[in-house]
Amino acid sequence: MDRFEAMSMLLAVVEKGSLSAAGRALRVPLPTLSRKITDLEALLGTRLLIRTTRKLTLTDAGLAYVAAARRILEQLDDAEREAAGEFTTPKGDLVITAPILFGRLHVLPVVTDFLADFPEINVRLILSDRNVDLVGDHVDMAVRIGALPDSSMVATRVGSMRSVVCGAPALLARHGTPVTPDDIARFPCVSIDTFLSATVWQMRVPGAKSLAEVPIRPRLLVSTAEAAAQAAVMGVGLTQLFQYQVADAVAAGDLRILLADYEVDPAPINLIHASRGQLPLKMRRFLDFAAPRLRERSVLT
Repeated sequence: MDRFEAMSMLLAVVEKGSLSAAGRALRVPLPTLSRKITDLEALLGTRLLIRTTRKLTLTDAGLAYVAAARRILEQLDDAEREAAGEFTTPKGDLVITAPILFGRLHVLPVVTDFLADFPEINVRLILSDRNVDLVGDHVDMAVRIGALPDSSMVATRVGSMRSVVCGAPALLARHGTPVTPDDIARFPCVSIDTFLSATVWQMRVPGAKSLAEVPIRPRLLVSTAEAAAQAAVMGVGLTQLFQYQVADAVAAGDLRILLADYEVDPAPINLIHASRGQLPLKMRRFLDFAAPRLRERSVLT
Protein backbone atom coordinates (compact mmCIF):
# COMPACT_ATOMS: atom_id res chain seq x y z
CA MET A 1 0.00 0.00 0.00
CA ASP A 2 1.05 3.62 -0.52
CA ARG A 3 1.70 4.74 3.05
CA PHE A 4 1.97 8.43 2.18
CA GLU A 5 -1.41 8.28 0.45
CA ALA A 6 -2.92 6.46 3.43
CA MET A 7 -1.46 9.05 5.83
CA SER A 8 -2.92 11.88 3.75
CA MET A 9 -6.32 10.22 3.73
CA LEU A 10 -6.25 9.66 7.49
CA LEU A 11 -5.36 13.31 8.09
CA ALA A 12 -8.19 14.40 5.81
CA VAL A 13 -10.66 12.24 7.77
CA VAL A 14 -9.48 13.75 11.06
CA GLU A 15 -9.54 17.33 9.75
CA LYS A 16 -12.94 17.01 8.06
CA GLY A 17 -14.51 15.11 10.95
CA SER A 18 -16.02 12.26 8.94
CA LEU A 19 -15.24 9.76 6.21
CA SER A 20 -17.93 11.17 3.93
CA ALA A 21 -16.68 14.77 4.24
CA ALA A 22 -13.10 13.65 3.63
CA GLY A 23 -14.20 11.60 0.63
CA ARG A 24 -15.89 14.64 -0.90
CA ALA A 25 -12.86 16.84 -0.27
CA LEU A 26 -10.45 14.28 -1.73
CA ARG A 27 -12.88 13.20 -4.47
CA VAL A 28 -12.38 9.60 -3.39
CA PRO A 29 -15.30 7.11 -3.19
CA LEU A 30 -16.32 6.40 0.39
CA PRO A 31 -15.67 2.62 0.14
CA THR A 32 -12.15 3.28 -1.18
CA LEU A 33 -11.38 5.72 1.62
CA SER A 34 -12.75 3.38 4.27
CA ARG A 35 -10.70 0.48 2.89
CA LYS A 36 -7.50 2.56 2.90
CA ILE A 37 -7.99 3.41 6.59
CA THR A 38 -8.78 -0.22 7.42
CA ASP A 39 -5.68 -1.40 5.52
CA LEU A 40 -3.54 1.11 7.40
CA GLU A 41 -4.89 -0.11 10.74
CA ALA A 42 -4.19 -3.70 9.68
CA LEU A 43 -0.64 -2.79 8.70
CA LEU A 44 -0.03 -1.13 12.07
CA GLY A 45 -1.85 -3.81 14.01
CA THR A 46 -3.92 -1.33 15.99
CA ARG A 47 -7.11 0.73 15.83
CA LEU A 48 -6.62 4.36 14.89
CA LEU A 49 -10.26 5.47 14.77
CA ILE A 50 -13.33 4.61 16.79
CA ARG A 51 -16.30 5.01 14.44
CA THR A 52 -19.85 5.52 15.65
CA THR A 53 -22.96 6.69 13.83
CA ARG A 54 -22.42 10.21 15.20
CA LYS A 55 -18.69 10.87 15.17
CA LEU A 56 -15.15 9.65 14.72
CA THR A 57 -12.76 9.60 17.67
CA LEU A 58 -9.03 8.96 17.57
CA THR A 59 -7.64 6.28 19.84
CA ASP A 60 -4.46 7.02 21.83
CA ALA A 61 -2.51 5.22 19.13
CA GLY A 62 -4.39 7.25 16.52
CA LEU A 63 -3.51 10.56 18.19
CA ALA A 64 0.18 9.66 18.23
CA TYR A 65 0.14 8.36 14.66
CA VAL A 66 -1.69 11.42 13.28
CA ALA A 67 0.82 13.78 14.92
CA ALA A 68 3.71 11.79 13.46
CA ALA A 69 2.06 11.51 10.04
CA ARG A 70 1.52 15.25 9.90
CA ARG A 71 5.21 15.88 10.63
CA ILE A 72 6.29 13.32 8.04
CA LEU A 73 4.06 14.75 5.31
CA GLU A 74 5.21 18.30 6.07
CA GLN A 75 8.84 17.17 5.85
CA LEU A 76 8.10 15.38 2.58
CA ASP A 77 6.42 18.49 1.20
CA ASP A 78 9.40 20.62 2.24
CA ALA A 79 11.81 18.16 0.64
CA GLU A 80 9.89 18.25 -2.64
CA ARG A 81 9.73 22.05 -2.57
CA GLU A 82 13.45 22.28 -1.85
CA ALA A 83 14.27 19.85 -4.65
CA ALA A 84 12.15 21.97 -6.99
CA GLY A 85 14.06 25.07 -5.90
CA GLU A 86 11.17 26.77 -4.11
CA PHE A 87 13.37 27.68 -1.10
CA THR A 88 16.05 29.28 -3.27
CA THR A 89 14.02 30.80 -6.12
CA PRO A 90 10.53 32.38 -6.03
CA LYS A 91 8.71 30.04 -8.38
CA GLY A 92 5.95 27.44 -8.51
CA ASP A 93 2.20 27.39 -7.92
CA LEU A 94 0.72 29.46 -5.09
CA VAL A 95 -2.80 28.72 -3.81
CA ILE A 96 -4.61 31.60 -2.06
CA THR A 97 -8.16 31.86 -0.74
CA ALA A 98 -10.28 34.87 0.20
CA PRO A 99 -13.96 35.76 0.73
CA ILE A 100 -15.79 36.12 -2.59
CA LEU A 101 -16.52 39.85 -2.78
CA PHE A 102 -13.50 40.95 -0.78
CA GLY A 103 -11.32 38.77 -2.96
CA ARG A 104 -12.74 40.18 -6.18
CA LEU A 105 -12.51 43.80 -5.05
CA HIS A 106 -9.28 43.86 -3.08
CA VAL A 107 -7.24 40.66 -3.36
CA LEU A 108 -7.49 40.11 -7.12
CA PRO A 109 -5.90 43.50 -8.00
CA VAL A 110 -2.99 42.71 -5.66
CA VAL A 111 -2.59 39.24 -7.18
CA THR A 112 -2.52 40.57 -10.75
CA ASP A 113 0.21 43.09 -9.82
CA PHE A 114 2.12 40.29 -8.08
CA LEU A 115 1.98 38.10 -11.19
CA ALA A 116 3.45 40.91 -13.25
CA ASP A 117 6.42 41.19 -10.87
CA PHE A 118 7.00 37.43 -10.45
CA PRO A 119 6.69 35.70 -13.84
CA GLU A 120 7.77 32.29 -12.49
CA ILE A 121 4.97 32.11 -9.90
CA ASN A 122 1.46 31.02 -10.87
CA VAL A 123 -1.50 31.72 -8.58
CA ARG A 124 -4.71 29.81 -8.02
CA LEU A 125 -7.14 32.19 -6.30
CA ILE A 126 -10.04 30.42 -4.56
CA LEU A 127 -12.89 32.81 -3.74
CA SER A 128 -15.25 31.33 -1.16
CA ASP A 129 -17.29 32.67 1.75
CA ARG A 130 -16.57 29.50 3.75
CA ASN A 131 -13.32 29.12 5.63
CA VAL A 132 -11.31 26.78 3.43
CA ASP A 133 -9.19 24.24 5.33
CA LEU A 134 -5.64 25.29 4.49
CA VAL A 135 -4.04 21.93 5.28
CA GLY A 136 -6.78 19.62 4.03
CA ASP A 137 -7.42 21.62 0.85
CA HIS A 138 -3.71 22.24 0.14
CA VAL A 139 -3.99 26.03 0.34
CA ASP A 140 -0.85 28.10 0.95
CA MET A 141 -2.33 31.35 2.25
CA ALA A 142 -5.71 32.81 3.15
CA VAL A 143 -7.27 36.20 3.76
CA ARG A 144 -9.52 35.94 6.82
CA ILE A 145 -11.86 38.57 8.24
CA GLY A 146 -12.71 38.11 11.92
CA ALA A 147 -11.21 36.44 14.98
CA LEU A 148 -8.90 33.52 14.29
CA PRO A 149 -9.85 30.44 16.32
CA ASP A 150 -6.92 28.31 15.16
CA SER A 151 -3.81 29.40 17.05
CA SER A 152 -1.60 27.09 14.99
CA MET A 153 -1.89 29.50 12.06
CA VAL A 154 0.60 32.32 11.58
CA ALA A 155 -1.25 35.61 11.02
CA THR A 156 -0.14 38.93 9.54
CA ARG A 157 -2.56 41.78 10.30
CA VAL A 158 -3.41 43.84 7.21
CA GLY A 159 -6.38 45.90 8.40
CA SER A 160 -9.77 45.89 10.06
CA MET A 161 -13.37 46.08 8.93
CA ARG A 162 -16.57 47.51 10.41
CA SER A 163 -19.67 45.36 10.70
CA VAL A 164 -22.67 47.58 9.96
CA VAL A 165 -26.45 47.37 10.07
CA CYS A 166 -28.08 49.05 7.11
CA GLY A 167 -31.40 49.44 5.36
CA ALA A 168 -32.92 50.97 2.25
CA PRO A 169 -34.58 54.41 2.45
CA ALA A 170 -37.88 52.88 1.26
CA LEU A 171 -37.83 50.34 4.10
CA LEU A 172 -37.11 53.06 6.65
CA ALA A 173 -39.96 55.14 5.23
CA ARG A 174 -42.33 52.23 5.92
CA HIS A 175 -41.05 51.14 9.32
CA GLY A 176 -39.25 54.17 10.71
CA THR A 177 -35.59 54.45 11.66
CA PRO A 178 -34.28 52.21 14.46
CA VAL A 179 -32.77 54.19 17.33
CA THR A 180 -31.63 51.33 19.59
CA PRO A 181 -30.95 47.62 18.95
CA ASP A 182 -34.30 46.79 20.57
CA ASP A 183 -36.02 48.52 17.65
CA ILE A 184 -34.72 45.85 15.25
CA ALA A 185 -37.43 43.49 16.51
CA ARG A 186 -40.09 45.32 14.48
CA PHE A 187 -38.12 45.11 11.21
CA PRO A 188 -37.92 42.31 8.65
CA CYS A 189 -34.31 41.27 8.11
CA VAL A 190 -32.11 39.66 5.48
CA SER A 191 -29.50 37.22 6.77
CA ILE A 192 -26.88 34.81 5.44
CA ASP A 193 -27.82 31.24 6.23
CA THR A 194 -24.23 30.00 6.36
CA PHE A 195 -23.37 32.32 9.23
CA LEU A 196 -23.95 31.74 12.95
CA SER A 197 -25.64 35.16 12.93
CA ALA A 198 -28.58 33.96 10.84
CA THR A 199 -31.08 34.66 13.65
CA VAL A 200 -29.01 36.72 16.10
CA TRP A 201 -26.92 39.85 15.56
CA GLN A 202 -24.27 41.01 17.99
CA MET A 203 -24.36 44.66 19.00
CA ARG A 204 -22.47 46.72 21.56
CA VAL A 205 -24.55 48.43 24.24
CA PRO A 206 -22.79 51.49 25.73
CA GLY A 207 -21.76 50.79 29.33
CA ALA A 208 -22.28 47.04 29.09
CA LYS A 209 -19.33 44.70 29.73
CA SER A 210 -20.34 42.17 27.09
CA LEU A 211 -21.92 42.25 23.65
CA ALA A 212 -25.69 42.05 23.37
CA GLU A 213 -27.23 39.32 21.24
CA VAL A 214 -30.12 40.89 19.36
CA PRO A 215 -32.68 38.41 17.99
CA ILE A 216 -33.77 39.21 14.45
CA ARG A 217 -36.72 38.24 12.27
CA PRO A 218 -35.20 36.99 8.99
CA ARG A 219 -37.71 37.24 6.13
CA LEU A 220 -35.04 36.14 3.69
CA LEU A 221 -32.03 33.84 4.10
CA VAL A 222 -29.46 33.90 1.31
CA SER A 223 -26.16 32.14 0.73
CA THR A 224 -23.89 35.09 -0.15
CA ALA A 225 -23.18 38.57 1.15
CA GLU A 226 -23.75 40.05 -2.31
CA ALA A 227 -27.28 38.63 -2.37
CA ALA A 228 -27.98 39.97 1.13
CA ALA A 229 -26.81 43.44 0.12
CA GLN A 230 -28.91 43.39 -3.06
CA ALA A 231 -32.00 42.25 -1.17
CA ALA A 232 -31.49 45.03 1.36
CA VAL A 233 -31.25 47.57 -1.49
CA MET A 234 -34.57 46.22 -2.78
CA GLY A 235 -36.16 46.95 0.60
CA VAL A 236 -36.69 43.38 1.77
CA GLY A 237 -35.25 44.09 5.21
CA LEU A 238 -32.37 45.31 7.31
CA THR A 239 -29.09 43.46 6.99
CA GLN A 240 -25.81 43.29 8.91
CA LEU A 241 -22.72 42.99 6.73
CA PHE A 242 -19.12 44.10 6.59
CA GLN A 243 -18.76 47.67 5.38
CA TYR A 244 -16.94 46.74 2.16
CA GLN A 245 -19.92 44.57 1.17
CA VAL A 246 -22.29 47.56 1.15
CA ALA A 247 -19.88 50.42 0.43
CA ASP A 248 -21.09 51.05 -3.14
CA ALA A 249 -24.77 50.93 -2.16
CA VAL A 250 -24.18 53.33 0.74
CA ALA A 251 -22.22 55.71 -1.48
CA ALA A 252 -25.05 55.66 -4.04
CA GLY A 253 -27.67 56.38 -1.38
CA ASP A 254 -29.36 53.00 -1.87
CA LEU A 255 -28.59 51.96 1.72
CA ARG A 256 -28.16 53.86 4.96
CA ILE A 257 -25.90 52.75 7.81
CA LEU A 258 -27.87 52.55 11.06
CA LEU A 259 -27.11 52.23 14.79
CA ALA A 260 -23.46 53.21 14.36
CA ASP A 261 -23.13 53.89 18.10
CA TYR A 262 -23.91 50.23 18.79
CA GLU A 263 -21.45 48.63 16.37
CA VAL A 264 -19.10 45.93 17.62
CA ASP A 265 -15.37 46.55 17.37
CA PRO A 266 -14.05 46.30 13.80
CA ALA A 267 -13.07 42.77 12.80
CA PRO A 268 -9.38 42.12 12.12
CA ILE A 269 -8.25 41.24 8.60
CA ASN A 270 -5.31 38.85 8.44
CA LEU A 271 -3.18 37.04 5.90
CA ILE A 272 -2.63 33.60 7.39
CA HIS A 273 -0.63 30.49 6.63
CA ALA A 274 0.08 27.24 8.41
CA SER A 275 2.91 27.23 10.92
CA ARG A 276 6.13 25.87 9.46
CA GLY A 277 9.84 26.39 9.90
CA GLN A 278 10.86 27.90 6.57
CA LEU A 279 8.47 29.46 4.10
CA PRO A 280 8.93 28.70 0.40
CA LEU A 281 10.09 31.86 -1.33
CA LYS A 282 6.87 32.08 -3.35
CA MET A 283 4.93 32.47 -0.06
CA ARG A 284 7.44 34.87 1.49
CA ARG A 285 7.44 37.04 -1.62
CA PHE A 286 3.63 37.16 -1.73
CA LEU A 287 3.39 37.99 1.98
CA ASP A 288 5.91 40.81 1.65
CA PHE A 289 4.22 42.06 -1.54
CA ALA A 290 0.57 41.78 -0.50
CA ALA A 291 0.55 42.88 3.15
CA PRO A 292 1.53 46.54 2.61
CA ARG A 293 -0.68 46.85 -0.47
CA LEU A 294 -3.72 45.54 1.37
CA ARG A 295 -3.00 47.93 4.25
CA GLU A 296 -2.87 50.83 1.78
CA ARG A 297 -6.39 50.19 0.53
CA SER A 298 -8.46 52.77 2.39
CA VAL A 299 -11.47 50.46 2.77
CA LEU A 300 -9.48 48.27 5.18
CA THR A 301 -8.86 50.94 7.81
